[in-house]
Amino acid sequence: MEKLFNITLQNRKILYKFLKDTPKEQLLKIPDGFRNNIWWNIAHVVVTQQVLVYKFSGLPMRVSDELVEKFRKGSVPDGTATDEEIDAIEGFLFSTVEWMQEDYDNGVFTSYVEYKTSVNITLSKVEDAIAFNVYHEGLHMGSILALLKVQL
Repeated sequence: MEKLFNITLQNRKILYKFLKDTPKEQLLKIPDGFRNNIWWNIAHVVVTQQVLVYKFSGLPMRVSDELVEKFRKGSVPDGTATDEEIDAIEGFLFSTVEWMQEDYDNGVFTSYVEYKTSVNITLSKVEDAIAFNVYHEGLHMGSILALLKVQL
């Protein structure tokens, strides 16, 4: 599991760099042919990790229900972001990974509600969710790279 936590942390460092180094206008732009933006992809991975790992384990999520609703699977960005939202997600990029590892190491995850993902992978335990989350974040990293490329 240590490797999965490390991969997630390394991915989050790249996302953090994108969030800090990309002008806000570019973060929020939804190019023709796309249905979301860089900002949505970054916030979405934070929210999804909380849903997959905490919600389906029957535990309280560490992000607000408002953020979950705004960036959950199937949501569409409105092209806006407040400085408060950006600051919150910026902090959650690292804290949610640290909390997940700490809670895992402390045996907090004792149950899991089975969940079938949109790519037909069934998650039956928290370890499945943590592993799938690495894959999920990789997909969204690819989306971000594509968004950056078309905006050059």
